[in-house]
This record gives sequence, structure tokens and C-alpha cells, in this order.
Amino acid sequence: MADRDLVALGECMVELSSVEPLSTASSLTVRYAGDVLNTLTVAARLGARTGFVTRVGRDPFAERMRAAWLAEGVDLTHAPLVDGVNGVYFISVDGNGEREFTYRRAGSAASTLAPEDVDPGYLAGSRAVLLSGITQAISASAQQATAYAARVAREAGCLVAYDPNHRPALWAVRGGPEAARAAAAEVLPWVDVLLPSVPSDLVALPVDAPDRATTGAAAHALLAGLAPTVAVKDGAAGVYVGPAGGTEHVPAVPPERVVDTSGAGDAWNAAFLVALLRGGGAADAARAANRVASRTVAHRGAIPPRDADLTLPESGAPPL
Repeated sequence: MADRDLVALGECMVELSSVEPLSTASSLTVRYAGDVLNTLTVAARLGARTGFVTRVGRDPFAERMRAAWLAEGVDLTHAPLVDGVNGVYFISVDGNGEREFTYRRAGSAASTLAPEDVDPGYLAGSRAVLLSGITQAISASAQQATAYAARVAREAGCLVAYDPNHRPALWAVRGGPEAARAAAAEVLPWVDVLLPSVPSDLVALPVDAPDRATTGAAAHALLAGLAPTVAVKDGAAGVYVGPAGGTEHVPAVPPERVVDTSGAGDAWNAAFLVALLRGGGAADAARAANRVASRTVAHRGAIPPRDADLTLPESGAPPL
């Protein structure tokens, strides 16, 4: 039996948020978030045994950040403290009531992640490994680490999942969309489950004429050949999931209220992967994930509070 259900490679940042513009904010709320860490946290709350592969800078936030991850049950044996600082981002509200993001992440400890930080034995002891385009974007060495992790995980028999999670600002200093596509091409040969969102991620995948596939259905038809299972997230339009030639549309679950959409896609990934690991089919896993994602947007922050009602429906599959 594997030691862990889901391991992810990436970066968690310090989140400093305000409900007013930063220019007038008198206080900031401290949280911690990052795409794959958000997924690991929700997966752990759904019963998965999780682990994080990263590097944590020895700055004033480090111990509190690691303690928060440990409290969620995330294994940190491969998330060492190193010299350096952790990335920080600020969330505020602009004059029109829209949320603004300001990042300070260049040169972060996690951006020094390299292939030598990836332990093949650790990945081999996991049922699934989640990789992200954001991790690839933060540095050349992190991109190399991601490609290495994809190969060794697949060779070890792990389920390999990949979310392109395209961030134009990150890739702008690394070569733009062409560099993002090249990075995706490095990992796709090893990927079992591809988890893109439309239309934002189409530019980051090595396919022809992505501008013609702005809807989930069209995007799935275009992307289905890139991995055995492709789940295209299309916001309120739902999800298009399945292998090539077997697209199924799974309608979204309308949320009761929307407070903050940060992290909804990460929570979706968590529920989808956990449901797959429990033995569910892709369409059923998407239905469960839609339900979990709709509940996360009712809470502020990329990671919902501990008392949020995040559960998977009962199934005949054995628990994790």
C-alpha cells in the first residue's frame, strides 16, 4: 500500500489581504496559499494522505506557515527550511470594488526548487502526483524539477495530473506563451489527467489554433488527445470530461453565494483527484468536484475555513 494518496510539487506564498485599497488599509489579514498547496489542503480534508515537495525560506513567516500545513495533515518531510525568503502577495479592493493582486515572489526559496529536490522514492510511495504550470513558470530550475517529477512518477506507476494554470505575468519574463507551451510539452507525455481551464489555459498548451476553442466543449475536442483523461473547467458552464471521443458535459453546481472565487479551481482539482483515487469514473468525479468547488466560493481566501462543508458523496468505492 502506498504511503500517501496525493503529493504535489510547487510553491506556497504568504497572503496579505485587505477588504479596502492597500493605500488606505489599516490592517492586513495573514493567510497562506498556493495553487497546489490549496489542492493538497482540500484533498486532506476529504480524507486523502497528502505530501508537499517545496522549499521554505527561513523568514519570519516560515514556522507559522509550516505549522498551518502540518495542522492540515500535509506531510512536510520533503519541504525543508532553507536560506531565503518566501513569496508574498497582497489582495486588496480597488475603487470599483474589484480585487487586485500584487506579487512579491521573484527569487523566493520555492523558486530555487530543482530536480535534486525531487526524491523518486517519495513519489513512488504516492498514488498520485499533481504538477502545475505555475511551478514551471517560477524558474528554470523549477521547470526542470517538474519535468523530472513527471517522468519518475509515471515510471513508478503513479497517476500523474497536470494543471497548466497559466499565469501570463510569470511567463512574460520566461519567454511568454511559447515558453509555456514548451514547458507543457515536456510533461504531457507522462500525464494521465489533464486539468485545464478555458479560455485561460489554452494558450499554454501545444495545440493548433487555440483561439477557435473558447468554449469548454470545443476545447475538450481540441485537447482530448493530450492525455488519457482530460477535464476542461469552464466556470459556470460546467466541466467537459472524458477521453478522446468520449466527452461528457457535467453541469456546474450553482453556489448559494459568491464571496471569493480564489482557489475554486484548486479545490475542484482536489475533489476530482480524490474521487478518482476512490475508484470513481471521471464524470462522477467531476460531479463531486463541482459540488465542492461551489461551496468554496462562499468563503474568503484561497483555502476555505476548517468548518466549511466540503464532502464527497458516498459511493460504493472503498475509502482512501
